[in-house]
Amino acid sequence: MGQCGITSSKTVLVFLNLIFWAAAGILCYVGAYVFITYDDYDHFFEDVYTLIPAVTIIAVGGLLFIIGLIGCCATIRESRCGLITFVIILLLVFVTEVAVVVLGYIYRSKVEDEVNHSIQKVYNEYNGTNADASSRAIDYVQRQLHCCGIHTYSDWMNTRWFNEFQNNSVPVSCCKPNVSNCTGSLARPGDLYPEGCEALVVKKLKEIMMYVIWAALTFAAIQVFGMLSACVVLCRRSRDPAYELLMTGGTYA
Repeated sequence: MGQCGITSSKTVLVFLNLIFWAAAGILCYVGAYVFITYDDYDHFFEDVYTLIPAVTIIAVGGLLFIIGLIGCCATIRESRCGLITFVIILLLVFVTEVAVVVLGYIYRSKVEDEVNHSIQKVYNEYNGTNADASSRAIDYVQRQLHCCGIHTYSDWMNTRWFNEFQNNSVPVSCCKPNVSNCTGSLARPGDLYPEGCEALVVKKLKEIMMYVIWAALTFAAIQVFGMLSACVVLCRRSRDPAYELLMTGGTYA
């Protein structure tokens, strides 16, 4: 019965190490996705530390690949030193992922304040040219999130761009995609997105942060199983003289 348990623990451990390799790729993908997406919205928040969870999760992803390699080699070769190293590194990564979850929740709660603080400034800097970064950011957000203005399309009437051009219109990025020949004229409000962008930007950024939080939580749970399996192997290896090698079927003296 005990021999069956130790063999099962080693088999699970090898399988988990293969999962760690897959997890490394997924975590790096999630971190890169957050970076790329935040780049499109970076004009709407000023705190660069908001990206700390994404940076950390990419680093954890790279470390998980190394952990998977160490774990597989240590399990197959029955290396006590390797398994101890594996457990220690896995524990450190687990603590790091817990920190990512905590930071994710902290910065997720700060997103709304960040956007509220900066969005008015961004809209005031809009000049309608593609060469201007703020203008590109606003046009991108309005098209992607199907919104117009801060709270509603009429907010454009309070911007410097609207007062300079005085053509009673908003940017064409406010136009609904199914409306042809839309010029952004306020005389035809039915052609424009009725919802403002502030709430949608906040919602989008919070969703992105939740991807990081759930990814960290999921793989932290997997790592707990990895640590438990490694500890079972280590304990039985020390106490059981008839310890069975996973690959050769021999015994450990």
